[in-house]
Amino acid sequence: MFDTILIANRGEIACRVMETAQAMGVRCVAVYSDADAGAKHVALADVAVHIGGSAPSESYLRGDVIIQAALDTGAQAIDPGYGFLSENPDFVDAVGAAGLTFIGPSADAIRAMGLKDAAKALMIEAGVPVVPGYHGSDQSDDLLAEEAGKIGYPVLIKAVAGGGGKGMRLVEDASGFADALASARSEAKTAFGNADVLVEKFVSQPRHIEVQVFGDGKTAVHLFERDCSLQRRHQKVIEEAPAPGMTEEMRAAMGQAGVKAAEAIGYKGAGTVEFIVDGSDGLKADGFFFMEMNTRLQVEHPVTEAITGVDLVEWQLRVAAGEDLPKAQDELSITGHAFEARLYAEDVPKGFLPATGTLTHLAFDPACRADSGVRAGDTISPFYDPMIAKVIVHGPTRDVALARLRQALAGTQVAGTVTNLAFLGALAGHEGFRNGDVDTGLIARDIDALTQVPAVLPRHVALAGMAALDLMETGPLTGFTLWEPMLRQVQLAWDGEDHLVKVEVVGPDHQRWHVQDDVIEARRVGENWQVGGNPAADVAVANNRITVFDGYGLIFDRIDPLLQAAGAHGDGNLIEAPMPGLVREVFATAGQKVAKGDKLAILEAMKMEHSLLAARDGIVAEVLASAGDQVEAGAALVRLEAEDA
Repeated sequence: MFDTILIANRGEIACRVMETAQAMGVRCVAVYSDADAGAKHVALADVAVHIGGSAPSESYLRGDVIIQAALDTGAQAIDPGYGFLSENPDFVDAVGAAGLTFIGPSADAIRAMGLKDAAKALMIEAGVPVVPGYHGSDQSDDLLAEEAGKIGYPVLIKAVAGGGGKGMRLVEDASGFADALASARSEAKTAFGNADVLVEKFVSQPRHIEVQVFGDGKTAVHLFERDCSLQRRHQKVIEEAPAPGMTEEMRAAMGQAGVKAAEAIGYKGAGTVEFIVDGSDGLKADGFFFMEMNTRLQVEHPVTEAITGVDLVEWQLRVAAGEDLPKAQDELSITGHAFEARLYAEDVPKGFLPATGTLTHLAFDPACRADSGVRAGDTISPFYDPMIAKVIVHGPTRDVALARLRQALAGTQVAGTVTNLAFLGALAGHEGFRNGDVDTGLIARDIDALTQVPAVLPRHVALAGMAALDLMETGPLTGFTLWEPMLRQVQLAWDGEDHLVKVEVVGPDHQRWHVQDDVIEARRVGENWQVGGNPAADVAVANNRITVFDGYGLIFDRIDPLLQAAGAHGDGNLIEAPMPGLVREVFATAGQKVAKGDKLAILEAMKMEHSLLAARDGIVAEVLASAGDQVEAGAALVRLEAEDA
């Protein structure tokens, strides 16, 4: 076994690898960028090495600097985690040339599966079923359109070097093919440096089921399946294992297909073989098709660990160190059911826009497993994926595990940034999901119901007012008056509006709150408050922001009337950057006439492209940014002429 390894990654996966490695007695070296100097993975490491600037291209993608850091610190091996350099075969070759061990598959195996078109050809040769489609090298527009017609609409355009839904477009009919092709190529070029695409048949009622495989370079086993069908824009949201409705016949067939795929390329380490499954008539052994193989550990690996009792990171280290597979296929079995929900900093009402911010409070239900790369006080940076944590639960049955997931999400507390927590809670309570009726279109079909903003009740407002006025830790003389209860007031913002809230402090253990037309009694019983007849929820206060931890986190702002300005909401003629990012393209020019919905610019942030559209018909008065500019949130990009001009 190695005595020192370097983890060429950051955040949650770097912390996850260290947890196992250090428990095995292995010394861990972290690398970090400027933005991550105070990050959790740096604090957990035995040694940490600074490798460059905040942008990934200046740090976590600099393979030569990372290899030198490993040599300088005495590491014998490099663990890439996932993302960044984890599936870069040139990096793998460079690691080997430096006399170090890459904890993962060979460069040849990564190359074999790195391009979707070549991988599908290889799988056909290995006897693995694939989706009908065009995977050729001729990338002319006319040929691709012709092949799409032969396959039959609807079709999927997919980047051959893609992943995570980037460079992927669903095309319903021939009239939309050209625009979708141009858009997919542009995003693929930005994300992967390769604009080539393939075209595949779109499976009706598709389910995304993947098989965890593990090889030692000679033989391979599978550790059963995960269902990743709950997706939004091809991004996984909640994963589970095993797949609901799975039959033993189909499990055996999919598992064997996964093993064939791994053994066909002499695979070494943890990998995932992803299948698209036709769920229109139940799960059948002939109804699944190979999509791609991820030649690394997956984000959702904890659910497999939960049902098998296997530590996949430990297996990675042992196999990379030269050991055979720790278990044979007949020694692996499934126990119970597990779920993983991905908690992100993102603004759901604004279309799941990635968010930034400093986490002023972060806590999880102690009954769940929470894999996180951040702590309270850490900042969600615009340079990296905005994941806060993965919330993982396990139970003896699917129903019990799902109930535990709902409980864990309700008990998760985040303050300092907006999150998708309420959205995850709505998904966990969705009737179809509870019944196991899942497919990749579920979220899109029910998006309105799933993204409803949790209701703010008068008792929540009263509790926020108590926190704002520091009335939750009252003393014996609080509110003392010779004549009548002391009246105080506070101005709070919620639900998009400002509201004046008043309180009568009747005594040290009794307050009467006036919230619009409602009167809410707050009384202390023992050490705890009851507000409106309900136990007071936990509250976090940071500066003038109050977060009430009910309804997955209700956010209130305390307003100082003296600081309010009439123009606080900005100029309605401006198109502004909704978050920090890179201006990828600008389509507007001064004097141009635009219509509502026209694309004016593209902002690249947190590994995604965001189109900025005209909010109304008008004429462009001024273009205030250029392609290549790095801008802050709120930066003015395009200004339209005033409507009365």
